Amino acid sequence: MRFVEAGGARVSVIGLGTWQFGSTEWGYGRGYATGVAGDIARRALDLGINLIDTAEIYGLGRSERIVGEAIRGRRNDVFLATKLFPVGLPLMVRWRARASARRLGVNHIDLYQQHWASPLFPPGATMPRLRKLIDEGLVGHAGVSNHSLRQWQDCEAALGGPVLSNQVRFSLVSREPDRELVPWAQRNGRIVIAYSPLGQGLLSGKYQVSAPRNFRRFSSDFSADGRARREPLVAALRDIAGRHRATAAQVALAWVVNKPNVVAIPGASSVAQVEENAAAAELSLGDDEVQRLDSLSA
Repeated sequence: MRFVEAGGARVSVIGLGTWQFGSTEWGYGRGYATGVAGDIARRALDLGINLIDTAEIYGLGRSERIVGEAIRGRRNDVFLATKLFPVGLPLMVRWRARASARRLGVNHIDLYQQHWASPLFPPGATMPRLRKLIDEGLVGHAGVSNHSLRQWQDCEAALGGPVLSNQVRFSLVSREPDRELVPWAQRNGRIVIAYSPLGQGLLSGKYQVSAPRNFRRFSSDFSADGRARREPLVAALRDIAGRHRATAAQVALAWVVNKPNVVAIPGASSVAQVEENAAAAELSLGDDEVQRLDSLSA
């Protein structure tokens, strides 16, 4: 496993996203959360993945509880990240951080992220409270999610120090972070955490014949026209994968994490899938392959 080091943190380039641990809309079945989810998290740790990301909103705390149970006895192997949903008064930040820590079964959260920019309160209302949690040792690093560059910078100013990371949708079909966020992170020693790095599975190629039956079917990307529009890109992923004895999904992940200061947090529906994801960390793409994917995804 490869790692990104920034701001005193050491984070695996492939992490594990756990939105699906506490939710049913992914269509993994009722037994997923109580069975294979924990196996997936433990196998991720065995493979050298240390970044596990969750949020208080995922399953209304259920994902945090599942993660907490899975990492019991292995706390030192984990860079644990969770997120604060920006509802309620800023004075509740401490209470909610402690509630997340209780659900996770820990006394220290490595990365505490504001899930979205608050529509009601400026960074100056929330970030100083997060700073107190860092000073007290409950939180290791502050992070944000779904923030523009200006919002990220405003949070840093309000915190009075580095906001280590910004977690955003980033993949070959969602390249907006490449314009400002990724270059700024690289210049300033910050990290971009890519969620949905496989375009919710579109880049794996498994939905090219028919649309998924879960919530993805409502996305235009998974319509017949959407899948047809991405067919040249998926075909290129498969072709490049064949040269590397890899899968299309691994190539799509490698495109993301081959960028300095970028890590990815794909989800996984099985132990086999987390093993496939982890292997993408060691896949190095040639310049011509990157340029080919860039041109097809522009």
